[in-house]
Amino acid sequence: MSSLATGWRSLCTQIWDYRSQLGLSLRVTIAAAASYVIAQALHVPLPLWTVLTAVILTQISFGKSVKATFDYLVGTLFGAIYAAAVAALLPHASEPALVGVLAVAVAPLALIGAINPTFSAATFTGVLVLLIPGITHVGPIESAFYRVIEVAVGGITALVISLLVLPARANTLTIQAAAQVLFLLAKYLPDLLSCLMRARDQSEFAPLHDAIGKAFAQSDATAAEAKHERINFFAPEFSSGPLLRTLLRLRHDLVMIGRAAVVPLPETFQAKLGPQLAQVTKTATDYLRQSGEALAARRNPPSFAPADAALGDFATGLAEARHEGLTVELPVDAVERVFALSFALDQLRRNFRDLERCVAEAAHWR
Repeated sequence: MSSLATGWRSLCTQIWDYRSQLGLSLRVTIAAAASYVIAQALHVPLPLWTVLTAVILTQISFGKSVKATFDYLVGTLFGAIYAAAVAALLPHASEPALVGVLAVAVAPLALIGAINPTFSAATFTGVLVLLIPGITHVGPIESAFYRVIEVAVGGITALVISLLVLPARANTLTIQAAAQVLFLLAKYLPDLLSCLMRARDQSEFAPLHDAIGKAFAQSDATAAEAKHERINFFAPEFSSGPLLRTLLRLRHDLVMIGRAAVVPLPETFQAKLGPQLAQVTKTATDYLRQSGEALAARRNPPSFAPADAALGDFATGLAEARHEGLTVELPVDAVERVFALSFALDQLRRNFRDLERCVAEAAHWR
């Protein structure tokens, strides 16, 4: 019975972890079925393009669907008008003539699509407008008209489904990705600080460092998508800019700590600052992890007091060590690393305060 309960909990955990992907799968499925039914009801000549459009434009967040739909509709409309004009003005009854007209239509559309990604669908649309008449036996003007109708129906269907079926807001995904960054930073920080007390190969941390970079890139990408959700339905608006900037600064803090920890601290500093450093490691790691949990759950931030006190004690101990002249006999590079560590931890303390404010702001957004 216990193994069954464990398996059930594991399944529930995996479902929760992949909830965004499962929601997208459901939305795409419903969008495909709904677009086909609507296309049939409207007697669209080729429901295939309506269904494909709905599937392509149903994205993981509503903001991303809005952006994709706008770009696809603009590109389709431009490509359809241009290709229809070319087909109507240039005769192409023979195969060689059709090849020439196809080149005349595709070349400028491909160039414009390469210059401005908003028009990337124009080339594809132009090819369809020129070649579909040979299959459906309609004129180029009708082909262009039906192509725009097909895309419009598919795009509108994608937007409606994205809005009504388990809607995933880009701001929500941004906050989730930001929380993941904090969890990874909390996992990374103790390893880095341990290098100050004993020699370790920092190359072993490379996978974790790469994971932090990917998580940050994900949060940055979803924040860009959130700009397209700024409509009254989603008020009040959450500004993710301060949160992302704080995460970036925290990541830079860890990079600076890593550079200072290439070689362990001199033994005299280890003996004097070892207990304070251990307290910094514990409280700072706990603060990052608890901040990630609070951010993911939209709760108020954890208390910064323990980490603030530990970082303050370490700064005081370091100042005392310098006052006692412990740096006098050290090589220049060792002194530079000590000062670099002092600066990095001071910046970490400042950025923790900013993180506290950002988590509090996210807690009040719904």
